[in-house]
Amino acid sequence: MKRWDVLVEVSPRAEIADPAGSTIERALAALGFGGVSGVRVGKAIRMELLAADAVEARMVTEQMCDRLLANPVIEDARIELRAAEQDHGT
Repeated sequence: MKRWDVLVEVSPRAEIADPAGSTIERALAALGFGGVSGVRVGKAIRMELLAADAVEARMVTEQMCDRLLANPVIEDARIELRAAEQDHGT
C-alpha cells in the first residue's frame, strides 16, 4: 500500500448563492481592495490515505465526497492526490 496526501476542496456550485462570499467581497471593497469579484467560500479537507495506486485513492476519495464531505446537490468537490514521500510497507 502507498500513502497518498489528499486535498479535497469543496465549494458551492456556480448556480448556488454564496452569502459568505458576497459578504467577504463587499468587506474587501469597503477596506479599499477594489477589483475583487467572484468571491466564493468553501472548505479544504486534507488527509492521508493508504491505497494501492492513484486510481484506488481517487475512487475512495470520491466515495468519501459523495457520502460525507460534500453535498453533491449544491457543492462541487475537487480532488488533488500526491504520492507521499514515505510509504508504509505492505
